[in-house]
Amino acid sequence: MIKVVGVKFRPGGKTYYFDPAEMDIEQGDDLIVETARGIEFGHAVFGVRLVENEEVVQPLKPVIRKATDEDRREHEEIQKKHDSALKLCEEKIAARGLDMKLVDVEYTFDNSKVIFYFTSDGRVDFRELVKDLASAFRMRIELRQIGVRDETKMMGGIGPCGRELCCHSFLDDFETVSIKMAKTQNLSLNPTKISGMCGRLMCCLQYENDTYLELRKGMPQPGDYLDTPDGKAVVEDVSILQNRIRTRLVLEEGTAEKPEKLSSEYYIYKKEEISKDIKKKQGRKPDGSRSRNKEADASLKDLAALED
Repeated sequence: MIKVVGVKFRPGGKTYYFDPAEMDIEQGDDLIVETARGIEFGHAVFGVRLVENEEVVQPLKPVIRKATDEDRREHEEIQKKHDSALKLCEEKIAARGLDMKLVDVEYTFDNSKVIFYFTSDGRVDFRELVKDLASAFRMRIELRQIGVRDETKMMGGIGPCGRELCCHSFLDDFETVSIKMAKTQNLSLNPTKISGMCGRLMCCLQYENDTYLELRKGMPQPGDYLDTPDGKAVVEDVSILQNRIRTRLVLEEGTAEKPEKLSSEYYIYKKEEISKDIKKKQGRKPDGSRSRNKEADASLKDLAALED
């Protein structure tokens, strides 16, 4: 176990571990820390605690000191430069005609470097832009290309649920999210329903996926034939969360001359009440199924673009 303190440098940013040394640091304290890019002003998101050695990336940088009133005033002065730096960089980008969208700008606390974050559909040759900015700011310049998910995490916003975006409020890292998760949870595959502000699949699709995978075990699919306490039945639909299988009993088996006869009433079962020997429904595919499958395949290709 190793003693650490958690520090963030911006709202929605990642939490980094630092060595608190012998300082008594509490949540909410302003701190001056040493980072790979220089001296930084940060906020403690949690106080001193012990974590597993495997969770820490060595070497662990130290907390230099708790921020003083003078440090806070200096930090506020640096923040005042934000809008003017953003505007100047946008003007330089427009003058060079570069295909890039400027997202945000950061100064290091020691005023040794200014970092510009941008998005672009492809690679951008910004070498001349760096020279323009270095000439204007008289300090080290770093341009960092980020993805659309990182952009949304930086800027924040309100999700379709009415709450602040997860990535901006509490997620440190992005988890892999796939179309398969939406299908597992029987969600609509309409891109507008399952994509977030970033245009990618919503992070929250991952939250309950393990639960759905566990509950799906032993559950049949619509069209499956089952052995039930009331006889052979065919599945009409299932509700995973309610453990509810809605079926119709097979009154007469189908033949080549006539279709099977099903009960007009529905019979509801739980997965514990049905036979584990689930057989798939056999027979001719409905007319038009081939064209519908082609449409579904095309739709899935569109949805695949939402995966990150």
